[in-house]
Amino acid sequence: MNSDNKPDIVVTSAISNTVSVLFNTGNGTFDTQTTYTVDGSPQAVAVVDVNSDNKPDIVVMYYGDNTVDVLFNTGTGTFNTQTTYAIDNHPAILAVVDVNSDNKPDIVVVSFDDNTVGVLLNTGTGTFNTRITYTVGDSPTGVAVVDVNSDNKSDIVVAHLNRAVGVLLNTGNGIFNAETTYAVGTYPISVAVTDVNGDNKPDIVVANNGDSTVSVLLYC
Repeated sequence: MNSDNKPDIVVTSAISNTVSVLFNTGNGTFDTQTTYTVDGSPQAVAVVDVNSDNKPDIVVMYYGDNTVDVLFNTGTGTFNTQTTYAIDNHPAILAVVDVNSDNKPDIVVVSFDDNTVGVLLNTGTGTFNTRITYTVGDSPTGVAVVDVNSDNKSDIVVAHLNRAVGVLLNTGNGIFNAETTYAVGTYPISVAVTDVNGDNKPDIVVANNGDSTVSVLLYC
């Protein structure tokens, strides 16, 4: 976070409405936290350079007030006051990935209550356009943003509590097709995409909370 080539720790606190940064001293111990006050009930955090200045910024998602904040790194590991963007009701999870192939990281947010995925495209300077919303299945709880059909475009994979995982294919410019769903176990809450059978094709792995299983969907 402060460009000393030592990994630091970033933590959100839903109770105190803060984001804390703990700097690595160099021997695997960490300094006392530096704390930033943010909006209500931060739910998830990503650390990504969003404005192309080679300094990692902080992106925070809030369950309580349905927003995403971006805190820009000043260059020394301190952060400016957040810029706020509206998203859908009760977001469940956050990903920050380039989805329109402009080498600028975009924001993808899954909303549990609205059954939507929201995409906020990066304008190129670290500010973001109004979200584009896609309807998905009931109660989405997890997301992975990965190229699943080998066309060099990042697709969206969403886990749903209704025993399904959905795939939204990227059309090529950060716009996504309607969701295609696949059956998995009971109450899936987390999803990952990786090659598990050595065929150089991305497979889907889903953790099912309801029946204590893992589902594997092999690419075919």
